[in-house]
Amino acid sequence: MRRKSALLTIILMWSLLPLIFQLYTSLSTPEALIRPFSSISERWTLENYRQILNLNPPFWVYLFNSTILGLITTFLTLIISIPASYALARSKTKTTEGIRLILFGVALFPYVLLFLSLLQIAREFNLGNNLFALSIPYTALSLPLAILLLSAAFKEISTELEEASILEGFNLFQRLKLILLPILWPAIASTSILVFIFSWNEFPIALTWISNSNLLTLPVAMARIAGSSVYSIPYGLYAAATVMGSVPLLILVLIYQRKIVSGLTQGAIKG
Repeated sequence: MRRKSALLTIILMWSLLPLIFQLYTSLSTPEALIRPFSSISERWTLENYRQILNLNPPFWVYLFNSTILGLITTFLTLIISIPASYALARSKTKTTEGIRLILFGVALFPYVLLFLSLLQIAREFNLGNNLFALSIPYTALSLPLAILLLSAAFKEISTELEEASILEGFNLFQRLKLILLPILWPAIASTSILVFIFSWNEFPIALTWISNSNLLTLPVAMARIAGSSVYSIPYGLYAAATVMGSVPLLILVLIYQRKIVSGLTQGAIKG
């Protein structure tokens, strides 16, 4: 029991160490970062956060843009993936497993290789500087994993339950709304969180599709933080921006952690 507790403590500290280090860096003066173990009278400061909040445009604009983009992407992904995953789970054709393997391969495909193609599409159809347009490739990239997760959850629901609802006169929409989706809520919540985190952290596509400073997403805005000279790296500013950008995700995960774990493990154990 003690070994298990010690192992869990080590894993927890290993997981929290990057965040703790970023928090320490964001609250430290440049002198303290250069000489971390020396005695410095003014070691702690909030200047990094003050500079981040006084950016032009303000830092909260980037948080707002990333939040809106994440919500749109999550909504579009769920609207498409729920009926698609239901059809895949209930399909009894020979091509079902082939489709599942294709989705698995696409989900593992490094989307960075599509970077130039997506950039050309953005130029051809004038999709730049539009958060809704940016959510389209995000949705397409999120769909394979979302369909795989939700189809596995649909397969775990007994067909007898659905057959009983059909006998009661429920149509497909009523079955989804009143019976299937409430049961699938943990899987839907975990899928939504994964899609939201992907859109929140995505960098290459947002870097090329968005040039308007008022529409920048959080990762792109953080990459544009510059020091006082080309030889100066503002570690404190980067750390403060990282901490502020991580807080919304941490709160989101802490609120829905049980549903996330339940949704990801749904279908993993069969009695």
